[in-house]
Amino acid sequence: MKVLVYSAKDFEIPFLTNANENRHQLTFLKEPLDADTAFKSIGHQAISIFSGDDASSLVLETLKNLEVKYISLRSTGYNNVHLQTAQKYNLRIANVPNYSPNAIAEHAVALLLALNRKIIRANHQVHRFNFLLDNLMGFDLNGKTIGIVGTGNIGSIMAKIMHGFGCNILGHDLVENPVLQQLYGVRYTDMKTLCSESDVISLHLPLDKSTYDIINADLINLMKENAILINTARGALVHTEALIEALKEGKIAAYGSDVYEREKGIFFRKNAEHEVKDEMLKRLLNLPSVLLTPHQAFMTKEALTNLAKTTIANIDDWEANGVCVNELWTETEVKGWG
Repeated sequence: MKVLVYSAKDFEIPFLTNANENRHQLTFLKEPLDADTAFKSIGHQAISIFSGDDASSLVLETLKNLEVKYISLRSTGYNNVHLQTAQKYNLRIANVPNYSPNAIAEHAVALLLALNRKIIRANHQVHRFNFLLDNLMGFDLNGKTIGIVGTGNIGSIMAKIMHGFGCNILGHDLVENPVLQQLYGVRYTDMKTLCSESDVISLHLPLDKSTYDIINADLINLMKENAILINTARGALVHTEALIEALKEGKIAAYGSDVYEREKGIFFRKNAEHEVKDEMLKRLLNLPSVLLTPHQAFMTKEALTNLAKTTIANIDDWEANGVCVNELWTETEVKGWG
């Protein structure tokens, strides 16, 4: 099958090439899918897109007119795809539902530890031969309460890790997981209780209408002043303006994130400072209590290997059967977040 791979990153091309084993004719395009680049898919039965690509209604209509039949996502999240339009045009969409929950959860813990123990600040100081400890105070995680919002694949691994630290764990999800309750003592509760009682809050949700801005000003105001908020899911889960004000006023202690709600066109590229016009992002980055990484949580060899294998396997299934096990539908039973 002829496949056009949009938003192809240099680091992922070898993984996709190895997984393909010359079965399909892959063409790699560094440009993202959008209304201006959709025409480049002409002559391809399938395309592969990344989480930041634009698969809105207009773009999907163009793809349908160009006789594209299949879209294989190189991500778990699919909030960038208008599924109702895809179904209308009989475009088959598949994602990678579980490529490495460990990679994402471990990155969340890395952000937490770096913020709590002031690792970035300490590193900057010692490189200037400043070995004072006065501004490097953290707290023991042992005995603290960790609120995990979304206890699916990634949230479950986060619960396992934090249990190992000796934390008390609160959970919030559409469906409670009895295994987590039994193994790690997870106590499920509502969002207000979770936010008011937790010392650390970690987000592991997909982005949809029900989770957009789920962390808003009202919930931030309930958080402890020493609370650390961690987000390795989607930037738009957090109301960024409300977060910035809370951090400036000392209502919460810190924010560690691998995502940003307006990252399209900024992330996954090297920008000159004058090219970045997003003033909200600049205000966020100017806060000393913010640690932002460039959507790198999935950047492990294991994750990229699994991501590539499943992306190609989805295309294999379509070529062999016309359907695949990872297809997305607009009308499915709700099984919980994550």
